[in-house]
Amino acid sequence: MVRAFCFWRKGRAPAAGEDSAISPNSLSRAGNFFSIPAAHFTELRGVASIQDWRISLVSNQGVNKGRRQFLTAATSVVGAAGVVAVLVPFVASWNPSAKARAAGAPVKADISKLEPGQMIVVEWRGKPVYVVRRTQESLDALSQAALVDMLRDPESAESTQPAYIEGIERSIKPEYLVLLGLCTHLGCAPKYRPDVGAADLGGDQWLGGFFCPCHGSKFDLAGRVFKGVPAPLNLEVPPHSYEGDKVLVIGVDQETA
Repeated sequence: MVRAFCFWRKGRAPAAGEDSAISPNSLSRAGNFFSIPAAHFTELRGVASIQDWRISLVSNQGVNKGRRQFLTAATSVVGAAGVVAVLVPFVASWNPSAKARAAGAPVKADISKLEPGQMIVVEWRGKPVYVVRRTQESLDALSQAALVDMLRDPESAESTQPAYIEGIERSIKPEYLVLLGLCTHLGCAPKYRPDVGAADLGGDQWLGGFFCPCHGSKFDLAGRVFKGVPAPLNLEVPPHSYEGDKVLVIGVDQETA
């Protein structure tokens, strides 16, 4: 266990003339190293462990009781810390996390404060779900012929979505768009880009939507994929429903809510 600890920062040896010693209080400080007061390690680089280093000090400098007592205490502290570090993850694993308990369970989100044009991200089954409140202008743009001509599957005939999701809006309530935030190419998280006319996304042809920076796939504000990009399908619509006007329930179909 002792041999896992280094005397200097990983990838950095002490500079010439630098005192690499720090106080005993630094044993618990993050940084992957500790040192002993008033010690210089230039001549001791490559020593494998505290035990080996202590032997070197004794053989080269004679017995120093103060140093030896401190080294013994330091070795004990390091060993105890190692035991704690090993045990904590296992103890935590015996107690199911909130995420594990919620796996497969529906998730509710308060959408009452979501303003037109804004998006929030909700975690469901360990995946990001994008919830966008669309403006009337963005809804009107979905049916523009110029946009439709650039889409691979404008009617979502090949895409994954519940049967009750119909029309070009791909939503239960037209203003609210609910999508899995995972690109259908390789599963990256597309960025929300509602900025109409963005120069880096096509200028005047860009009417707002989502852009995947991993490989350049683009989707409109209904999650429909553009032609000529790596993503083969529209963004997926997860099962969802509403409790009144303020609460979105992800994971429960509208038909069974």
